[in-house]
Amino acid sequence: MTEQGVRWTAEQVLALAPDAASRKAGSRLGAAGPWSGTGSGEGTVWGLCKGSRSRPYQTVVDLADAAGPAYKCSCPSRKFPCKHALGLLLLWAGDEGAVPAGACPPDWAGQWLAGRRGRAEAKKTQAEAASAAGPADPEAARRRAERRAERVTAGATELEQRLADLLRGGLAAAEQAGYGLWDETAARMVDAQAPGLAARVRELGAIPASGAGWPARLLEECALLHLLDQGWLRRDRLPGALAATVRHRLGLPVAPDGPPVRDHWLVLAQYDVTDPKLTTRRIWLHGAGSGTTRLLLSYGPAGRAPELSLPVGLALEAELSGYPGAGQSRAALGERFAPPAPAAFRPPGTTTTEAAARYGEALRDDPWLESVPVTLERVIPVPDGDRWQLADAGTDTALPLTRAARTRPGLWRLVALSGGAPVTVFGECGHRGFTPLTAWPDETGEAVPLC
Repeated sequence: MTEQGVRWTAEQVLALAPDAASRKAGSRLGAAGPWSGTGSGEGTVWGLCKGSRSRPYQTVVDLADAAGPAYKCSCPSRKFPCKHALGLLLLWAGDEGAVPAGACPPDWAGQWLAGRRGRAEAKKTQAEAASAAGPADPEAARRRAERRAERVTAGATELEQRLADLLRGGLAAAEQAGYGLWDETAARMVDAQAPGLAARVRELGAIPASGAGWPARLLEECALLHLLDQGWLRRDRLPGALAATVRHRLGLPVAPDGPPVRDHWLVLAQYDVTDPKLTTRRIWLHGAGSGTTRLLLSYGPAGRAPELSLPVGLALEAELSGYPGAGQSRAALGERFAPPAPAAFRPPGTTTTEAAARYGEALRDDPWLESVPVTLERVIPVPDGDRWQLADAGTDTALPLTRAARTRPGLWRLVALSGGAPVTVFGECGHRGFTPLTAWPDETGEAVPLC
């Protein structure tokens, strides 16, 4: 249960915002003016917020959930958390007198809490019963897996032929054909139940319009796609870990198989990746005892934030189970023993040279890997013409920032935080450069989200 005396920082609250507009609107509601009937107790914060309607909005946040905060508001917003929940948490974080501690929740908040926690307990009981019972029909599951494998093999074989046709006709033909060819090929891969292949094919379609040097980039990506195809078609000859990596890259369902690791997991970063159909939330965690960095993925429909939300800079005691695959960072969140709470540790840092070498080593296990999680120690953001890079304060080396990182407001937050002095930065290091996600100004400073 969350201790009411331990309050979050404003940065940790704002890191929960689903978008920039919610962050801005929530900040305006982080003052006592529109609020009444506020209180906190039993891991919960609640309050009434005056809005455009005659009756104030009833807002309650459950902080005692080990999966992260949960929200309920009577406003019509479809965002989670809405601006009222963000404003209430900012008020709670910044002004102890504005949100009295040790109170009992009002009936409207208590009923929601009781129902929510009752459903969570029932769901846990059902999951335990299902786990004890085992699969309902393992033979049927085996037959379904075989049928899907046959479809994927047919799709991979067709894709190999299309890649061969492209190279035989010359890469210039890809620019003339336009995106329609790739979109149709991607649809064929969806029919083959290989979403990983479909996603990579769609990326190929955007390369001919990506500026100077696109033929070389297209050839590189075609080579990686060919390698993935061949990995699937010859999977019986691959080592077990590499075969699991191929299945993962194809988008086939894979269950976590690693032993649960119980640890205090520091939330290093959290951000969303959206497409027309899906919102994917990426949450990076670092174990205080295990020393490992793991990735949690959570999904939600387009336009809706995924349910799992963990504030950056807090730590939770929980079990994580790893997924199969060579060099795989992804893990599944298992039993949680306490809600997120402030943490005094951070991951050990490394140099820019070691970060690049770490990515190179990871490619030996997973040639399709986009990036690896890295914490850089004592780096300074500096301009490089019209670009930016993180320069190592102790050497003459640097890592360029990715194009995406250079267009985000987080870059200027990082520059202001540094002020020309070395900082510690966590992010993702890959072939496109480094994407900073979280920074610490010094050894005792609090984590500042950059995404």
